[in-house]
Amino acid sequence: MNLTPTRSPLRTAVIGFGLAGRTFHSPFIAANPEFSLDVIVTGAPDRQADARELYPEARIVASTTELFATCADLDLVVIASPPATHAVLAHAALDAGLAVVVDKPFAVTAAEGRELVEKAERLGLALTVFQNRRWDGDFLTLRALLADGALGEVRRFESRFEFWKPTVRASWKRDAAPNDGGGLLYDLGPHLIDQAIVLFGAVESVYAETLTQRAGGVADDDSFVALTHASGVVSHLWMNGLAAQRGARFRVLGSRAGYTSWGLDAQEAALKNGARPTDAAFGVAAESTWGMLGIDGAMAPHPTERGRYDLFYAGLADALLRGAMVPVDPSDAVRVTSIIEAIHAARN
Repeated sequence: MNLTPTRSPLRTAVIGFGLAGRTFHSPFIAANPEFSLDVIVTGAPDRQADARELYPEARIVASTTELFATCADLDLVVIASPPATHAVLAHAALDAGLAVVVDKPFAVTAAEGRELVEKAERLGLALTVFQNRRWDGDFLTLRALLADGALGEVRRFESRFEFWKPTVRASWKRDAAPNDGGGLLYDLGPHLIDQAIVLFGAVESVYAETLTQRAGGVADDDSFVALTHASGVVSHLWMNGLAAQRGARFRVLGSRAGYTSWGLDAQEAALKNGARPTDAAFGVAAESTWGMLGIDGAMAPHPTERGRYDLFYAGLADALLRGAMVPVDPSDAVRVTSIIEAIHAARN
């Protein structure tokens, strides 16, 4: 979609100041001179105080009602609130004539997602989805290896987000059921499924196992998804919040070599520890964390490319100011949501 360029800096509001709004969006908006962080929406007093301290030039408002009543001077809204609110808030932002970024999951149902895509196209407004894991350093490394043919013909792709969190603190995630976007399949599935499709193309068939292991749990906390791609590659994807021992982050087996990496991209942890996207070493992976490339008996560490979450907002600026395509096509997110929705429907 070619968009009518607007002016710089792009005046931006972020809805939500939890993990997504505080860690994944606000720092990158504030660090990019083509954006200004004008408004932060959060009703929690402690988060309001944090937002004022971190971004003293931003206006802090307590509700989206207040935001949309006073948004005439804005260009962009970033929706980083719980998933069940994504669709209604995106509709409100589009109705206000604003460009929209929606954090994952884009919507709880594919129908909701398609409605938003169609509406944005009809109104000529930018709509995109924050699939930041497309810019993980290990994922960028794997894409480069595939482009270079270093692995040969890929036959199997394994990908994991696993962690050990037997007790979940009080939050919307603890209490949200799948029909509200709760559970690991909605939380981490959009990343893993999106990455698999970006790498290996359209999906022909899906097999899945979704389990709720925690006592009193209302959504899946241990899930497995197998995708058979039209390209012939089989992707095996694990999401587990109760993994006492973690498996490899990526394990990719090809006709010439394999590539295995461990651990998560370090950008999230760095941001939580106070790092800034403009820091010289931000996104640079320590040599000790590099993945291994080769075959058994002939493997060597392979440098991990620098993680670049900043490229999402750089791409969005190109779209809004210079008529480029948005960094993530929202139709991609609709396809991912349709897979997640179908898995849950089969479980029921």
